[in-house]
Amino acid sequence: MTKKIAVINDLSGFGRCSLVAAISVISAMGVQPCPLPTAILSAQTGYPSYFYDNYTERMEEIRREWKKMEPHFDGIYTGFMADRKQIGQTEKVLDTFCGKKTFLLVDPILGDEGRRFGMCTPEFLSAMRELVFRADIITPNLTELCLLTDTDYRLINQMTDEKHMLTIVEQMAKNVMAKGPSEIVVTGVRYRDAGDGEEKIGNLAVKKNKTTFSAFSFVGESFSGTGDLFASVIAGAKARGDSLEASIDLAGRMIEQAMRDSAAENVPRNEGVEYEKYLWMLTGKERNS
Repeated sequence: MTKKIAVINDLSGFGRCSLVAAISVISAMGVQPCPLPTAILSAQTGYPSYFYDNYTERMEEIRREWKKMEPHFDGIYTGFMADRKQIGQTEKVLDTFCGKKTFLLVDPILGDEGRRFGMCTPEFLSAMRELVFRADIITPNLTELCLLTDTDYRLINQMTDEKHMLTIVEQMAKNVMAKGPSEIVVTGVRYRDAGDGEEKIGNLAVKKNKTTFSAFSFVGESFSGTGDLFASVIAGAKARGDSLEASIDLAGRMIEQAMRDSAAENVPRNEGVEYEKYLWMLTGKERNS
């Protein structure tokens, strides 16, 4: 029987992010995504203008209807939450459907590049921490890990010694793990290689007894939705039984290819990377020539 993941995230018409990314990626990996929207947007919030419809009340209606169906989810994967009430609704979904054999992956959407997003009030951050502590695996970027651990992002971002920076980030991750998650992948860790000076970007996977860092050349551009793509690959891979190390390598390779193409073609940042042509990489099959 096909594995199933409940995906709690927003649906944005433009921007190649959130549920659009999750549905395509998880499906390509042979796993069924079951979307539960937190909001409907005409385009992701990086655009100068967009329509936004909060789905907090509808989340509860969907939960009730799902409960009648008595589904089994192999995983639950959470992304964007608009406010503290939505985190509360998500907790109810977890109470209903997160069984002993169901993993919980939380992508704690809080901020990026050292800045908090607008909804990330102290109350929201406190509620998100509680959600994070329930998770089996979380995929914060460096800014979000700093927010979760009350760490000054500027201190980490200014570090020039790669090994020292990674040691500090690993310890920050383990401080969070002490309260719940058994696995943490810190995404988008940028640094300059001590040997050749090349700028790189990597993902640090931290488990209780093992830490793995997978890095790639930075293409010089950042794009909307790459964090969503990454977390979606991790969720799909976990559902089908792949190792964490293999899944972060797979996600990194696919996203790097898509970013290179998008940068070369001058794709606007808000449109997100053109990843569709690389979904074949997630199937485990060779691309047909």
